[in-house]
Amino acid sequence: MNLELPYLPDGREILYVSIEDSFMAEAKRASEELSKDSGHPIGAVLVMDNEIVARGANGSDHHLLHGCERRKQNIPTGEGYELCPGCSPVNHAEQSLLATIEQEGKDVSGADVYLYGHWWCCESCWGRMIEVGIRDVYLVEGADKLFRK
Repeated sequence: MNLELPYLPDGREILYVSIEDSFMAEAKRASEELSKDSGHPIGAVLVMDNEIVARGANGSDHHLLHGCERRKQNIPTGEGYELCPGCSPVNHAEQSLLATIEQEGKDVSGADVYLYGHWWCCESCWGRMIEVGIRDVYLVEGADKLFRK
């Protein structure tokens, strides 16, 4: 796929799977059950040795209480996270997922992340995933058409 992403680290690629893939279906379920952002729910699962070891989702109470400064100002995707506490990368699904793992003290080198609800991963999330040894990131087929705003 020749999709130009807002960010992709050197030497990395995003892989795509069908929504019927069991891990992607579970990432979708995580977006529905765990996300605190009803306007843009994103879910993630961490898979190691063909088994789901953690689930995470995006969001915080900030958007519910105060709205989103980035949306109010029509800031493009991937920009201006510092303008809105609710959009801070610590509230992204990938980082929520990794925070769960860190609390448990698990080594996740070689694990994969399945992400549903977005069409790319920001620089901060990629950095954290690379730091802990995530091997591959999977999005649902057609994510750019489904979730690009």
